[in-house]
Amino acid sequence: MTTLAAPPSTARAGGALLATVLGGQFMAVLDVSIVNVAVPSIRADLAASGAGLQLVVAGYAVAYAVLLVTGARLGDTHGHGRAFQGGLAGFTVASLLCGLAPSTGALIACRLLQGAGAALMVPQVFSIIQRAFTGPARTRALGLYGAVLAGAAVAGQALGGVLTGADLLGTGWRPVFLVNVPVGLALLLLGRRHLPRDRGADTRRLDPLGALTLAAAVLTLVLPLVLGHESGWPWWTWVSVAASVALFGAFTVTQRRSAAPIISGLVLRSPGLITAMLAILAVMASYAGFLFTLGLHTQTDLGYSPAKAGLVLVPAAAGFAASSLNWRRLPAHWHRRVIPFALLVVTVGYALMAWTIRDGRPLGPAYLTVSAVYGLALGAAFSPLIGVALAHVPPAVAADASGVVATVTQLAAVLGVATFGTVYLSLVPSPSAAATTDATLCVAALLATAAALTLPKHSR
Repeated sequence: MTTLAAPPSTARAGGALLATVLGGQFMAVLDVSIVNVAVPSIRADLAASGAGLQLVVAGYAVAYAVLLVTGARLGDTHGHGRAFQGGLAGFTVASLLCGLAPSTGALIACRLLQGAGAALMVPQVFSIIQRAFTGPARTRALGLYGAVLAGAAVAGQALGGVLTGADLLGTGWRPVFLVNVPVGLALLLLGRRHLPRDRGADTRRLDPLGALTLAAAVLTLVLPLVLGHESGWPWWTWVSVAASVALFGAFTVTQRRSAAPIISGLVLRSPGLITAMLAILAVMASYAGFLFTLGLHTQTDLGYSPAKAGLVLVPAAAGFAASSLNWRRLPAHWHRRVIPFALLVVTVGYALMAWTIRDGRPLGPAYLTVSAVYGLALGAAFSPLIGVALAHVPPAVAADASGVVATVTQLAAVLGVATFGTVYLSLVPSPSAAATTDATLCVAALLATAAALTLPKHSR
């Protein structure tokens, strides 16, 4: 097990440590969604194709998802504090390069680098929390951790719209990336003072064969989903999906035979983790697809400015923040029972939002009211789900568990953007693009229902 420096001796030191790691977590999740509202501006400025736009959005999450588990193991072997700082530095530099990118190809490449930095940084967050906090302090820290995971996605959409709409000094979409630079530098300075100076453990080796097999499996699944529509679904897309299935099987075999598997069996045997992960996968896929198509619909079909397209998400963001930060005030025996009820409300919310914008109607008071309730329900479901997934994880494999949770969350975002993005881009030429958004929201509602059905039995 990794040996950490002494835990924070004062509430102030503990608060500074938590602010540092959650600040990095917030930025990493923020960058999954902050680009959504900027997509039309990027398309106009860089003449990006539909597949190029999807790769700008999903490329970050692809690298993030593929490398997260490996990033967790690197934290074990080299020290969580050092790994966090290294990932944060890489993320900050890549953000600067994204903001300066001269072409779609360059932007996609920089997004991949940005995702790699996030993948090294993010798994250390849960591990540091698990080792540095105990008792009620850990419970509070994990509650904030869950809130940040989903809250940053909502905030990213709104902030992306405001920054793009402001067109600071004629820079258009570029501030959605450049905003990370001063924040990243500030967190690096905080990290030097407050992060643990652990050296890692030589017993936690990296499994290169497992890492390569997992990366290949994810890539062969995601790339045909992103590129298939643009290229007319040629034969190689279907071969790639079939290869992905085979590679996931090969990954399972390598993990069983490996002396140092990427995903520890202790993690997978943690009560409630697998079924909670299935629920999180469904929720986040529907949510990411919803944000991507809504960003295109509001600006392309309704003619909203980027700022207005981002601001229409404020009620949902406020609702999410209110419930995710206060759900623990409910009686303890309600904490798990609230999850399926909240997910059913999310399902109804998707359907009602689709109904309020039917036939190309603007996002009026009815939509904003429904979205606020939807945000309340999403926060009341997602944060407890994170708690269910991680409640019984042994501290010795906290890094592995963090990598698994973050990988599933980001892979879900990739699948959501790729799937719903393909549906939207395929049907935009149809009589009504608004009808496409309606259909996408209805499919998202089905996924939210599936999430409710896949919850652990003891959470119902």
